[in-house]
Amino acid sequence: MPISQITIPAVEKMPALPSPLFIRDWRQVALDYDTLVFDFEQQGDFLPLIWWDKTHNNFPRDTFGLYSYVGSMHQGHGAHHEAINCAAAVLGATLVGIDKSCQHGHNWVLMCENYFNRDNGENLFLNQTVSESGRTFWYELFTHLLIYALIDYYPQTGHLIEEMEITADMWYEAAYVMAQEEDFNYTAFDFKSMQPVYNGRWREPDGAAGIAWIQYMAYVRFGNPKYLEAAKWALDYLQERTANPYYEVLLPYGAMIAARMNKEVGTDYDVAKFLNWCCDGDSESRPGWGVVTERWGGVDCHGLTGSLTDGNGYAFAMNSFQSAAALVPLVRYGPQFARAIGRWMLNLANNARLFYADFHPHDHQTCWFWQGDPKHLIPYEGLRKEWDGKSPYATGDPIRYSWGAIDFCLYAGSHVGMLGGLMQKTNVEGILQWDCLKTDYFMGESNPTFLYYNPYPEEKRVEIPVGSEVCHLYDLTVDDFIERNVTGLSQIIVPPDTARVVVIVPAQSRVYGKE
Repeated sequence: MPISQITIPAVEKMPALPSPLFIRDWRQVALDYDTLVFDFEQQGDFLPLIWWDKTHNNFPRDTFGLYSYVGSMHQGHGAHHEAINCAAAVLGATLVGIDKSCQHGHNWVLMCENYFNRDNGENLFLNQTVSESGRTFWYELFTHLLIYALIDYYPQTGHLIEEMEITADMWYEAAYVMAQEEDFNYTAFDFKSMQPVYNGRWREPDGAAGIAWIQYMAYVRFGNPKYLEAAKWALDYLQERTANPYYEVLLPYGAMIAARMNKEVGTDYDVAKFLNWCCDGDSESRPGWGVVTERWGGVDCHGLTGSLTDGNGYAFAMNSFQSAAALVPLVRYGPQFARAIGRWMLNLANNARLFYADFHPHDHQTCWFWQGDPKHLIPYEGLRKEWDGKSPYATGDPIRYSWGAIDFCLYAGSHVGMLGGLMQKTNVEGILQWDCLKTDYFMGESNPTFLYYNPYPEEKRVEIPVGSEVCHLYDLTVDDFIERNVTGLSQIIVPPDTARVVVIVPAQSRVYGKE
């Protein structure tokens, strides 16, 4: 029996099939990006993009830095690098199949442990190796999210698993303090004073989503019920809140973890509300923050995340890539959202090419002249709806605000592996295979699970490689088997404007109590 699909109004404004249809090979982009940015021998203007950090902050080892922007004026030496860039680059490469614990004779994963700020006594993963808490939720929580994801893939590296438990305990204490007030509507949390912080300028209430994600990951990894309790405190706050809390990048992870907890521990969070918040642009905390549902300059830009009001539209590469990482695994736990997320992800995968220089004429971008990236692997920070009378327009903030000479952005490009690790093309152009397990961290043993969305007005036959062992194909959207006893290259029928969430199940297994 088909599960009734829940529509997301913003996604309904996106076309089923974006136009023009041109989907990059995002896995290859991520592989080539890794080759480029981790190469100390690159030569040319603003190259190489990596340097050795020999400051030995927090641990007596060398680590590495990547420029946040090409040619950033204050970087290129010492500890002037960011976890949201460097750890993301290591994670993104991991997701497309590179073992970053042993590459070119270096353990890049172990080097990310230097973001564990023990020298200052806080014992937190922070965005820099010399930093302190209490400045901004999203940087401080997002760094934990990225490094927790690395820990899932490399649990035996350094002391990362112990540090995960230490930091989870710290965020439990923060959640406890805010839960006593029944309020997470702050800018950050100061772990020296153990008090939440409002800086008088902005609030980041979707920090509750990041806390919920961190605490639930700790719960499934360590089994301590206090972490589950804290995850519920944070999601309860979002559930009861009426105003949209979206600030930067954390809210989609709140939607995902709400769906997972509903399935795994029997909660009843309103995932549709959280997803609508991610799209609508009506955030109380950051007005206009949401998902593009328009054509800009005659080109589809639907599905990209950013501001809908800054210059009438300013989408960002990092946020768009991270939306995919957060939301694709959601359909495992909430198959009623498969069609909405499938349509959104198709638009995102197609239109994310517009962050890159080779998809624009020279007069629709700021830095066409830079020759250091001939394969066009480093995106612009963002895409504006209009600039200097041109639409769309690929750009960034460095030149505008005198942060640097180039608007190409590694802190965005380092996240491309999130898209490259999740998505593959199928035999039908425009129908993509999305790996629902790749960014579903600390999930335990699971059978391969893939999301397919058919954007066409007629049914399509999609090929699925199932391997040499006899398997059944189980579709979560109908809660039943759709093929049995298949091997090699199987096929499924995907009806028009419909999604399937297909689990490849060994023939001798049981799924949801069904033989």
